[in-house]
Amino acid sequence: MSFYFINVTVHVLAAIVWLGGMLFLALVGAPVLRAVEPPSLRAHLFRELGLRFRAVGWAALGVLLVTGTLNLQLRGLLSPEVLGSGAFWAGSYGRALAVKLAAVVVMLVLSLFHDFVVGPAASRVPPGSDGALALRRRASWLARVNALVALVLIVAAVRLTRGG
Repeated sequence: MSFYFINVTVHVLAAIVWLGGMLFLALVGAPVLRAVEPPSLRAHLFRELGLRFRAVGWAALGVLLVTGTLNLQLRGLLSPEVLGSGAFWAGSYGRALAVKLAAVVVMLVLSLFHDFVVGPAASRVPPGSDGALALRRRASWLARVNALVALVLIVAAVRLTRGG
């Protein structure tokens, strides 16, 4: 088994953890928790799930960044000749890679804002208050947008595996 094969496998497993976890929380966890009463218990459960997934999700992201960079290096795509080539970026593989990399950047920014701005702010306001509801809506929209960007990323990744 080659190092490249192992690296790609670890990359896919980390993607499953990160994207699968995000989609699970957005599509299953959050809707179930919205029905939990009282609001203080709901807030506690959201906070605990968020903190637990934050650690797992950011670890998976770290693995994705390392293995993704290694994948590009192992395929010979990190050379100045390739990265500086207009022909590479104009081709279907280069365009698919550009879409995937852009989606990664957007997801990182949205995740940073969700995890380190909106999430902590929500934990500082009284559960069930107008402020808590506004922050919960903002977090929900961030999660939905992130899930849509994740779908774009998946399509780009599949295109890459098929040559662009």
